[in-house]
Amino acid sequence: MDLLKAIFLGLLQGTTEFLPISSSGHLVLVPWWLGWEKPPLVFDVVVHLGTLVAVLVYFWRDWLTLFRASVHALRNLSQSNELAENPDTRLVLWLIVGTIPAATIGLLLEGMFTSTFSHPPLAAFFLLVTAGIMTVSERAHLVERDLNEMTARDALMIGIAQVFAIFPGISRSGSTIATGILQGLSRTTAARFSFLLGTPLIFGAGIKLLVFDVLLTDDVVISSDMVMPLIAGFITSALMGFLCIWLLLRLLQQKRLFGFAIYCVVFGLLSLGRSLPVALW
Repeated sequence: MDLLKAIFLGLLQGTTEFLPISSSGHLVLVPWWLGWEKPPLVFDVVVHLGTLVAVLVYFWRDWLTLFRASVHALRNLSQSNELAENPDTRLVLWLIVGTIPAATIGLLLEGMFTSTFSHPPLAAFFLLVTAGIMTVSERAHLVERDLNEMTARDALMIGIAQVFAIFPGISRSGSTIATGILQGLSRTTAARFSFLLGTPLIFGAGIKLLVFDVLLTDDVVISSDMVMPLIAGFITSALMGFLCIWLLLRLLQQKRLFGFAIYCVVFGLLSLGRSLPVALW
């Protein structure tokens, strides 16, 4: 793989993983637009791990607090009333509730979801769906609740929204943040929960690809000329991912999801327009 191409794809992954414009959709459509071959699977694994590092580093205080809360809860299971009143323990529980739908559906229907990655027009159409979801949430005028006021229903609804993000073109951050807003959470609260909720999914998908599709596959060989592109892809996806988390959290304070919706509409329509003559032919 060319080094410049690896850097570009790393930047693309880092940017689109956290901004609400769908990383999976862009990783389908951008190479299709440019006429590039699909990157090696090991490269996909590396850039996904780069974005995992970004979200872990950005929210390291949150994850440390949640780890301590989990250990405390396991040691004091008999004190259910005290645990229920602890906001950190509740957040751990809501993350578990929100993770279950996507993890379950992803494992059961992995083959169906994987097949959609070979259809750029479908990814383009789902970008329009993402735009619609964000537009609806942008126009919602609801009472804004913070993270301490979240309920199991909020977590479940956001988790169900995350299921649909398995399709390329449906933005995981866009759909989960929008659903959180529609549930009555503040934009920054919905974004924070979205990023925390996405971490187990990114981790699980990365480990699954690394172990079952790379390490346990005999025909995967990392040649010497792949080392630098892999390193470059990892670093660029991690740095850009960190920057985009910071950027989105600040944009949401000014209620600016609508601009991302416009971008998804434009890119989705352009991609559909390009694919239509091919389909008709």
